[in-house]
Amino acid sequence: MEQVGILLFNDFETLDVYGPVEVFGRFPEHYYLSFYSLAGAVISNRHNVSVNTLPVNERTRPIDILLIPGGIGTRTAINDEALINAIRTTGTNATFILTVCTGAALLAKSGLLDNRRATSNKRAFDWARSSSYKVNWISKARWMQDGRFYTSSGVSAGIDMTLGFIADRHGTAAAEAAAAQIEYLWNPDRTNDPFAD
Repeated sequence: MEQVGILLFNDFETLDVYGPVEVFGRFPEHYYLSFYSLAGAVISNRHNVSVNTLPVNERTRPIDILLIPGGIGTRTAINDEALINAIRTTGTNATFILTVCTGAALLAKSGLLDNRRATSNKRAFDWARSSSYKVNWISKARWMQDGRFYTSSGVSAGIDMTLGFIADRHGTAAAEAAAAQIEYLWNPDRTNDPFAD
């Protein structure tokens, strides 16, 4: 069983986290979920959602799948050198890294996305792109997969990406079944984000 480590910071976007969590939670035989932050403690956002987290640098076992959400808090988090270093260290050892929305900017700032294809929220695309010009940013994509890196467009696109990740690892039928269980109309076309124009 693999650990999905969700790395939180203040003012994370709610659906960026709980959309993928809902999908991964449909596969308890394969994944278990843990919530981390830089220092541990309760992390909150503007929707008044609070999550009790563990310190990411004090984890007792490696994170197999690192999930980094976006949200307005990325505007502050991108200048937090300790957080970026934690992303770099944790991400270097992770088997996969998934980002939702402007979480891609945090990963890009760490340098791990250098020379990789990635995408982000279309409403904040220029800001995300400014985090690193060494990344090959794809503006039209709903989500991108480049090696062990999966990046998605904004908010609900994280659900599409996570279902795509499940399809890549466990087959399209498994992803379609999960989408049906949560009554979600999955957009399986990773190349086409209807919000890009």
